[in-house]
Amino acid sequence: MIEFKLNVDVMGNARFAFSPLAETVSSLCVLTAPHPLHLHRPWANVVRERLRGHDLSLLQALVPSGNWLVDFLYPRATSPTTSIEDQLDELARTAPDEIRKELEWVWSGRQMPAPALEVIAAGAHGPELIADAVWAYHEVAIAPFWTRMCGVLEEDVAHRASQAMQGGLFDLLADLHPEISIEDHVLRVDKPHHADEVYEGALLTLVPSVFTWPRLIVAHHTPGCFEFTYGARGVGKVWEGLDDDPEGADEHLGALLGRGRAAVLTLLRTPMSTTQLARALDQSAGSISRHLSVLRESGLVVSWRSGRNVLYAQTPLAQTLASVNEDRLAGPARRRGAPLHLARREA
Repeated sequence: MIEFKLNVDVMGNARFAFSPLAETVSSLCVLTAPHPLHLHRPWANVVRERLRGHDLSLLQALVPSGNWLVDFLYPRATSPTTSIEDQLDELARTAPDEIRKELEWVWSGRQMPAPALEVIAAGAHGPELIADAVWAYHEVAIAPFWTRMCGVLEEDVAHRASQAMQGGLFDLLADLHPEISIEDHVLRVDKPHHADEVYEGALLTLVPSVFTWPRLIVAHHTPGCFEFTYGARGVGKVWEGLDDDPEGADEHLGALLGRGRAAVLTLLRTPMSTTQLARALDQSAGSISRHLSVLRESGLVVSWRSGRNVLYAQTPLAQTLASVNEDRLAGPARRRGAPLHLARREA
């Protein structure tokens, strides 16, 4: 059992952050698992095809199966705008001795694979080799999907912030993950395989994640600072429509709404901002705003504020419209059921 004694400072020092590097590493754990979670299967199918010819042996040596994850691959996240470039720069500056100790820990009792031994032997160049390998994988597996992932992460933060406003920070934390409980200003994390430890808590960072679910990753970076990486709400819908082509949105939906608005509405299965939509569709923000205005006035889109952004998503009416259109396009075959094509991180 891990315990964090929450002093009064933590009440004003709790914050949310996004971690592109944590998502990248956690996604690799999902991709290489013997039985990947069903909800990530659409993503895994696409990424495996794109990774053909890529050598993942070094990355797999860094994230072996088990209850422990190396800390240097999960650097501290600071805000929702934390970039993969900044995190990889920090990774590249990791002390070689730290990498050696962490790898020896996670491979304790097992034969360490050759790629991990080679990184250790590379000394000062080892961290750079790791950063380069992570970047190459991130460019294929995460970067093309980061916009849709952020939609789910931002929706989670909006929900949690509202929850904290209504019930306070303790209510938010108690609802964060089944392994977390709070009693008398002591936050407990139920990790049976972890040695019993007690920390003083002054700065708390909450990191919603797409690929961490259903695990909870706990880190105690420096005295008084700790971090929870948890599964965001709505993860089950993040890959909906991954195989759809928003530029060529369904012919009949496009005829009804116009191709531009149909493309916007198709992407809004997952909450997104105007900037994210513009980037995804390679259109100007002004053009996207005009489409959103028409869709909102038609009752097909709802919006709400999340921090500095305004997020948009399909309304139930839009979801029904899209579903009916998909069923009609699928034809009799679909109706008959025919197939259509932490310190040390502790998890």
